[in-house]
Amino acid sequence: MFGRLGAPEIILILVVIILLFGAKKLPDMARSLGKSARILKSEAKAMKEEKSSAPADPPAGDEQPPAQRVIRAAPGDVSTSRPVNEPTDTTKR
Repeated sequence: MFGRLGAPEIILILVVIILLFGAKKLPDMARSLGKSARILKSEAKAMKEEKSSAPADPPAGDEQPPAQRVIRAAPGDVSTSRPVNEPTDTTKR
């Protein structure tokens, strides 16, 4: 029923998208999508680095508050950078 999409079907889909959203909105939408992809990529990289640099067994007793992190929206985009307070785990296991 929904077999392969050929060139005529793809062209028809693109024409419908242009008619629905308008040609003026498409560049803004593409820019927004690219910015979102960069944010996701930078956050995934930060999580991976944080996971690899975290100690296996944290020292008991002498706990210090975690350092404040800054989340950046995109590389080089300092207008949207903001400090973030990390939530502390208050539950005892």
